Amino acid sequence: MSETVEQSRRGQEGETLRVILKSQYRAALAMLGQALERCPGELWADDSHPNRFWHVAYHALFYTHLYLQPSEADFHPWGKHRNEYQFMGPLPWPPHRLPSIGEPYSKAEVKEYLGICEGMIAPAVDRLDLTAPQCGFWWYSVSKLEHQFVSIRHLQHHTAQLVDRVRARAGIGIDWIGGRSEA
Repeated sequence: MSETVEQSRRGQEGETLRVILKSQYRAALAMLGQALERCPGELWADDSHPNRFWHVAYHALFYTHLYLQPSEADFHPWGKHRNEYQFMGPLPWPPHRLPSIGEPYSKAEVKEYLGICEGMIAPAVDRLDLTAPQCGFWWYSVSKLEHQFVSIRHLQHHTAQLVDRVRARAGIGIDWIGGRSEA
């Protein structure tokens, strides 16, 4: 196979991977959006669970936003970010230091952040070097492509927690979204 044909094939494979990554980010964020929308007011800041609904949602969005960047150095937090609600330095493990949680973000604020994350998917994924052997975050020793899968799994994990909480505590279901093309 000629070098030009091989480069073309790799380029097509890279584009296919980008389409898949964008679809899965959009699907996971759409499901998170449903959980936010359907979360009853009394569940939003309920402190009977150590991780309040709003804070889990914010955490999932914060790391989605962070991990869509080429590296930690390229990250600029959301304008309404509160440092005490999410760690920005070396991650606290072990020992686990719990964030200081004060006044919760409103549902409207978290939905605003969700919209920002949704809007950044296409340009962010398009600028990532998916062939990079390191992801750009010192606490993960994986390639950039694998890190994107880790990031999507993280988003899905926390979305599932919230979906389960809405279903168990309020009897409200969330629709499954398997993939989502550009909106």
